[in-house]
Amino acid sequence: MDRTPQHRSHDGDVDIEGIARTAEDRHVPVLLDMTVDLLTPALQHPGAVYVDATLGMGGHAAAVLTSAPQARLVGIDRDPLALDLARERLTRAGLAERITLVHATYDEIPEVLAELDLPGADAVMMDLGVSSFQIDTAERGFSYAADAPLDMRMDTSSDGPTAADLLRDLPEAEISRILHEYGDERFARRIARRIVEQREQAPLTRSSELVALLDGAVPAASKASGGHPAKRSFQALRIAVNDELRILAKALEGALDSVLQDGRIVVESYHSGEDRLVKTAFSRRTRSSAPPGLPVELEEHRPTFAPLVRGAAQADEAERDLNPRAGSVRLRALTRTRSVERAS
Repeated sequence: MDRTPQHRSHDGDVDIEGIARTAEDRHVPVLLDMTVDLLTPALQHPGAVYVDATLGMGGHAAAVLTSAPQARLVGIDRDPLALDLARERLTRAGLAERITLVHATYDEIPEVLAELDLPGADAVMMDLGVSSFQIDTAERGFSYAADAPLDMRMDTSSDGPTAADLLRDLPEAEISRILHEYGDERFARRIARRIVEQREQAPLTRSSELVALLDGAVPAASKASGGHPAKRSFQALRIAVNDELRILAKALEGALDSVLQDGRIVVESYHSGEDRLVKTAFSRRTRSSAPPGLPVELEEHRPTFAPLVRGAAQADEAERDLNPRAGSVRLRALTRTRSVERAS
């Protein structure tokens, strides 16, 4: 794990302050007021630890730290540029003395806390998916609206495969599975077949090439009613490139284990596969483990968490109108009600 994130450097022509200001103007955190209201009650004591495991531009973090003046932030992100942008934003907000930023993926929360010699977290935030500034940074290849190399890696310093690599190397059946499972794409098999046919002539390397292929593969009737024909496929490829669902499943268990007594966790998801994982992980912690028919529930069988919201909260119509990203959000939140002895 990279544990030297405090002063990461980029090429000299990268204007971090300029990018931060521009991205901050465009980036509107989803369900911000609700998130702050849910997290800050657990952070109103000296030395309280707030883990933002998907720091991004630091919008949620800035608001939470402002509402919890005694708390410190451990901000985690797999994108080195995100850490620099968040640091710039939080420094301008006068919060620099209360932050520790770490380059890692969010399934490494327990390891990050251990290396900082912290026993756990009083509050944990996970805002899943791709951030606004990543979409707006055209050269990253996340957006179907701008031509760019088909990269889609959240951490461009990694040597993992790009979207272009997957489309070039994976079998047709695997491409179809990715588009169907991660993008809910009804025409996954047709698109996968077109991709394989195309790469026999020349592999897809740019987002505009993929957009053109998708435009030809998706029937006109679906395009008229189902939004942009590339939206679902780009989402699916991004999830596959960054191994998001596997990492999320592990991350949820680590995050829940790290929450201290009376601490809280909030997770915002934007994809049905993400929300299913969150719902499943949360359900395991909020139900009794007592065997069926046991006349008395023993202490060790009692749930370790309780819900803070009923089911999954969604953005209201006003927020959806102002912030398109809020349209698909599902927010789930828990508080720890019972501590469990950890194995040494």
